[in-house]
Amino acid sequence: MVYRFLTALGRIVFSLLGLKVEGLENLPATGPVIVAANHVSNWDPIVIAIALNRPIHFMGKVQLFKYRPLASLFRALNAFPVRAGMADRSAIRQALKVLECGQVLGIFPEGRRNRSGALLAEPGVVLIALRSGAPILPVACLGTQYRWPWGWGRPLRVHIGQPYCLLNSLGRTSRIADMEEPSRDLMRKIRELYDQSRENAFAHGGG
Repeated sequence: MVYRFLTALGRIVFSLLGLKVEGLENLPATGPVIVAANHVSNWDPIVIAIALNRPIHFMGKVQLFKYRPLASLFRALNAFPVRAGMADRSAIRQALKVLECGQVLGIFPEGRRNRSGALLAEPGVVLIALRSGAPILPVACLGTQYRWPWGWGRPLRVHIGQPYCLLNSLGRTSRIADMEEPSRDLMRKIRELYDQSRENAFAHGGG
């Protein structure tokens, strides 16, 4: 209820700010999906949730859940905590449960905000994809790092790529070494979407 209300309100506000969404047709209408996106701003999960027309269960760093009022809000928005930089089995179980229920899981593979453009992924997203068999949907956010308000010559875009499945090539391996190349490949896909979105934005005068 809270999620639907806030995302509906957000769509109105962000449409006025010039948010453009590319590739929405690539989002499967039903079934489990792992949305994997770059992370340059705290606005990223909000903008992605507004851009996609399915509810998303985001994994968020555990520090965001330390304060009870904020934790209650985040949980009402379908988010749940994860300890970055370590194998958080509880978070992985929760992620798998989301996917088993045929819902959308949102992950920032880098595990933290990164504005450098040097996209490096933690193995968690690949591990979850392999264990669940759910397709990965690469997504790129452009412009969320700029200060509010957007819209004055600053592009604000979400570019959604083609979903793909890892089970076809890797089976259900759990070796970290086997996850390195798929993790790099995922971030390459996100970077390509980011670059394409940036090119499209400035080809249309920055909007």
